[in-house]
Amino acid sequence: MQARRSQLIALLSLVVVLGAIAGCGGGSHAPGLRRVAATTVTTGSGGGGSADPQAPMTRPNIVFVLTDDLDTSLVKYMPHVMALEHDGVSFSHYFVSDSLCCPARASIFTGELPHDTGVFTNSGPDGGWNVFHDRGDENQTFATALQNAGYRTALMGKYLNEYPARPEGPGLGPYVPPGWGEWDVAGNGYPEYGYNLAKADRVVHHGYQPSDYLTNVLAKNGLGFLDQSVKARAPFLLEVATFAPHVPATPAPQDRNRFPGVTAPRDASFDEADMSDKPGWIRDHPLLTPAQLTSIDEAYRRRVRSVQAVDRMIGKIEAKLKRLGVADNTYIVFSSDNGYHMGQHRLTPGKLTAYDTDIRVPLVVAGPGVPAGQQIDALAENIDLAPTFAQLAGAKPLAGADGHSLAPLLQGFEPLDWRTGVLIEHRGRAGSEATDPDYAPAGSGNPPTYEALRTATSLYVEYSDGELEYYDLRTDPLELDNVADQLTPAHAAQLHQAVIALKTCKGAASCWAAEHAPS
Repeated sequence: MQARRSQLIALLSLVVVLGAIAGCGGGSHAPGLRRVAATTVTTGSGGGGSADPQAPMTRPNIVFVLTDDLDTSLVKYMPHVMALEHDGVSFSHYFVSDSLCCPARASIFTGELPHDTGVFTNSGPDGGWNVFHDRGDENQTFATALQNAGYRTALMGKYLNEYPARPEGPGLGPYVPPGWGEWDVAGNGYPEYGYNLAKADRVVHHGYQPSDYLTNVLAKNGLGFLDQSVKARAPFLLEVATFAPHVPATPAPQDRNRFPGVTAPRDASFDEADMSDKPGWIRDHPLLTPAQLTSIDEAYRRRVRSVQAVDRMIGKIEAKLKRLGVADNTYIVFSSDNGYHMGQHRLTPGKLTAYDTDIRVPLVVAGPGVPAGQQIDALAENIDLAPTFAQLAGAKPLAGADGHSLAPLLQGFEPLDWRTGVLIEHRGRAGSEATDPDYAPAGSGNPPTYEALRTATSLYVEYSDGELEYYDLRTDPLELDNVADQLTPAHAAQLHQAVIALKTCKGAASCWAAEHAPS
């Protein structure tokens, strides 16, 4: 009886998704689809768990774990994430719209590219929480869509840079954006200790005791939200946004001395031998010094150590979902806001570039109807998450989203007319090294403003100073040889027009058309 009930719950979730496939982004731009893999509707995120016979039929739940600056190389040190890959699907070509915290998260919340959110940086007139708030972007997010559809919603951890985790005034609680029912958000949570945690009605200060370690606090609070949601017999959306492994990448107490021999990955792009083909902003970077090499390895070990608590949190969430009997009806989504380079192309640790180290991040999804152990090669971007969550929940689509729902791909369908390119945008900020740690230290890479077109087989970058980069990833996957000067005039013109169309697109139909770009 219980097995049949679990099967029916998962099947109903699948029906919600498949019933909306024809509008999986809206309008005539929706791709054709064909089934290429049989789905198993009796297993969910990790499988197992017995349904409560008294619980009502509900729409699927969503747990979204978003890390900060986690690059793909760290996944092999996270056994629960690797198990999630085994139980679900992983996207091999998932990219971020801007390899910087605030603009990337703004795109995730809204499904819009930076040129439509207006958030290009972490602070100032072109970025940060103030811009997101003042432009009204908070009124149209996946949280508002799901809350309007009857979901219990919670955000725990990191929101947007410069969010004021403090009371709005005497006798008032902190500001809570629309769409969020439970709010446990830290301001400066990067050190993992000594932070303020803004709740819906108060601000709680956490000090420097082992019990204050932020990732563990988020795990505890998240588990409590799951308990409350199941008791309320309501579908739920939980986003846990960790600060790990962002600098300073503070590990949990029990992880401080683990992985003593680990070093940063080294391939041909690490401390690249010949930089003569690179654009001017990076071309003259010197070879890394012995001291820099040592520092990079030490920083990498801290990153590996800091994600252990994140991985344990995922394991605890999975175990809780099973105990509560809702694992078979819950999607678990794991990703990062952007990647991180550590020595590649002679750069000291940082992000902001259009190279794969920074723009290509993990996306792993397990849940009802999701085929186990499969890799999805279709191009996907962080602007796709909001439409995906809305469709999985049966919520009203986000009217302004530029992205496209990935829900059909999660159910074993292959797109017949999927996008062929995605846009990456970056707003350069001269002199930002003194005010924003993500632009520092010198040597970590602070490129001028650029727009980049990433396809399955190439990377094309246009810089505001007129310089270009083009890499044929079929023969040069490490982006060593910039062959922009070898493009034919016709090919170069095609690529330029594709970038123009992408950086001016607005809305799902417009951006979907622009994303069918040349390689």
